Amino acid sequence: MYLKEETQEARPLRTGGAPQERVGLPRIVIVGGGAGGIELATKLGNRLGKRKRAEITLVDFSLTHLWKPLLHEVAAGTLDSHEDDLDYLAQAHAHDFRFRLGRMVGLDRAKRLIELAPIMDQGGDMIVPGSVLSYDLLVLAVGSVSNDFGIPGVKEHCAFLDSREQADRFQQRLMRSYLQANAQREPLREGQMTIAIVGGGATGVELAAELHNTARQLVAYGFDRIAPERDAKLVLIEAEERILSTLPERLSKAAEQRLRELGVTIHTGELVTRVTEAGIYTKSGMFVPAELKVWTAGIKAPDFLRNLDGLETNRLNQIVVRQNLQTTRDPHIYAFGDCAQCPQPGTDRPVPPRAQAAHQQAALLAKSLSRVLDGKAPLDYVYRDYGSLISLSRYTTVGNLMGNLTGDVMIEGRIARLIYNWLYKSHRIAVRGLMPIMLETMADWIARPAKPRLKLH
Repeated sequence: MYLKEETQEARPLRTGGAPQERVGLPRIVIVGGGAGGIELATKLGNRLGKRKRAEITLVDFSLTHLWKPLLHEVAAGTLDSHEDDLDYLAQAHAHDFRFRLGRMVGLDRAKRLIELAPIMDQGGDMIVPGSVLSYDLLVLAVGSVSNDFGIPGVKEHCAFLDSREQADRFQQRLMRSYLQANAQREPLREGQMTIAIVGGGATGVELAAELHNTARQLVAYGFDRIAPERDAKLVLIEAEERILSTLPERLSKAAEQRLRELGVTIHTGELVTRVTEAGIYTKSGMFVPAELKVWTAGIKAPDFLRNLDGLETNRLNQIVVRQNLQTTRDPHIYAFGDCAQCPQPGTDRPVPPRAQAAHQQAALLAKSLSRVLDGKAPLDYVYRDYGSLISLSRYTTVGNLMGNLTGDVMIEGRIARLIYNWLYKSHRIAVRGLMPIMLETMADWIARPAKPRLKLH
């Protein structure tokens, strides 16, 4: 089911009257069911909900969860998003927390209430009306969205990969483009089958490799009139002087070399200034003709967090938190993951917005909130960087591992791929448990030969 939420700006709640009287169990509300949010809800449900120490509620505007680092595979069609998603209602039932469908759009800190926008279907009919939800402790884990930096034409002409729905839409558009190009008799238009990806971070790099794999797989399924090397062109545009600029340079160079070997055209040091239906313009005067365009350049926290009832935020809308993940202006509200700016002791740089940080913070908050209910102080979070892994589809995986025993070791190939896959399995195990994931992995291995390698519809 595809749902859409009514878009609203953050605003004061219209509740009226005195603050609601709180009786019964303490109420912990987690807003956002991404990787960190679902892990935290599951841990708190097991730790507090099952023992009737607190009432745990998870709020999200979707009915299902999909690990966000997989969205580039969904967009390329190499992963069917509905095969790997997790049903929030079933997860809540199994782990003693509640699930509430909705999107947060407002906050009243004095009354400890959040406002949820109504949820509509694609036809505009209301599924769930707008409502308010009370809390004793509130945790914001709403993740991040793409940052278009106000560049003209980006919103109108580029695809984004912030959600499964967006990734599904791009995959469907990609299939339509191949179907049309393979059936037409006239020559291809300039840029008709060119895919331009703006942003040379992990998502852009992994998407480029995955789309290269898709182009070659489609030939085997009958799209033989479109030569991958001649017609299905891939262009990666990055404003910095190298791709993967936030990662070690040797990792960046290894990924760039492999992408170039695959035939991906890479333009670094090119700042996009305008996007049109026909293509992309850069500050240097370069024009890249492309009818399919994907924007993966930069992130920000959702706009509704800005000035959310006086909570401190930065220029990226991230909520500023202390080292214990409490917001700076309200000890009853916590934030973590991509939507939070958390300090790193001994450095002037905040904790980076990475999946491993959200995973670590979720584990720490599960302990901290239990302590808070016992009248103790929450724990401080210290970021531990265990390295980075970049998957270049089935071709290779490159990365570096960091630790007390290994130091900083660069890895590549099958070993790196196994570790990359294990990171996803670790998330699944944290959410569902070891035995269900072992059985699921075995069943997938048995059924894999009978499944197509691409989603073809």
